[in-house]
Amino acid sequence: MPPSPLLIDTDPGVDDALAILIALADPAVRVVGLTVTAGNVGLQHTVGNALKLLEVTGHDIPVYPGCALPLLHPAEDAGYVHGRDGFGDTGYAAATRVAETEHAALAICRLAREHAGELDLIALGPLTNLALALTLEPDLPQRIRRLVVMGGAVTGRGNTPGRIPVEFNIGFDPEAAHLVFSRWPQLELVDWEVVVRNALAHTDLAAWLETDTAQAAFYRSISRRTRDWSSGRREAFVSADAVAMAYALHPAGIRSTAHRHVEIELAGRSTRGATVVDWEQRGGQPANTTILMEYDQQTFEARVRAALGLD
Repeated sequence: MPPSPLLIDTDPGVDDALAILIALADPAVRVVGLTVTAGNVGLQHTVGNALKLLEVTGHDIPVYPGCALPLLHPAEDAGYVHGRDGFGDTGYAAATRVAETEHAALAICRLAREHAGELDLIALGPLTNLALALTLEPDLPQRIRRLVVMGGAVTGRGNTPGRIPVEFNIGFDPEAAHLVFSRWPQLELVDWEVVVRNALAHTDLAAWLETDTAQAAFYRSISRRTRDWSSGRREAFVSADAVAMAYALHPAGIRSTAHRHVEIELAGRSTRGATVVDWEQRGGQPANTTILMEYDQQTFEARVRAALGLD
């Protein structure tokens, strides 16, 4: 069978980089584009990081710049985790190639038409690009085979300062997330809480990164700051987007899921951007989200090792 087309909406980001490497190493998929948004850091950096990652790995995949700001309200980035440039402030030489001129939202719409019924879309960052595409073409879900979103905290154990129940991707642009969750009939969610349960032992990851491959060497460099930050705060290294990509591409690792109605809180002073899950199915709304509850750790680690060129 020919490889399946895959579109990645992303805000690279150290964790996005590992997820993209997982996709690039998988012969069963063909990445048809990276649509890029602001999120972990500003758009200038996320676009530059996407281009550099593709250059290092030798892939000629188009990069489409998208939204530089959330739809309505300003948001803080995560430069304190990823570095000011999102790739650990290593001072890498910029990629020689440039991004496409087509806006990411327009590219999402066009690629969905070109690969109608076959395209899988995985959203690794804030949902601003996708919300804009969905506003431009409300029938977009009919042409995309699967939408997988990395975001949310389904029982309120988020990772944003000040809004305790809120996860970063959804909290960066709650209005965009609201548009997607309210208008997309069925989507799949890999939330912050499940990715924490699939964290990587610091010592294991450090050993894998000593592998003599271009992927491992580059990831070792750009992730050093984030790994140092993580080692002082967590028992293991959380790579949220990598878990989402493993889930999307390798369903054999799925151990359990739940199918529930999910909506995004927009008004709460402490909860704006929270993912509200109707666990007891009391609200009368149809289930719109398949939530990953458990993913096999060995399957995930095998995908990371393959992405770094170990296997």
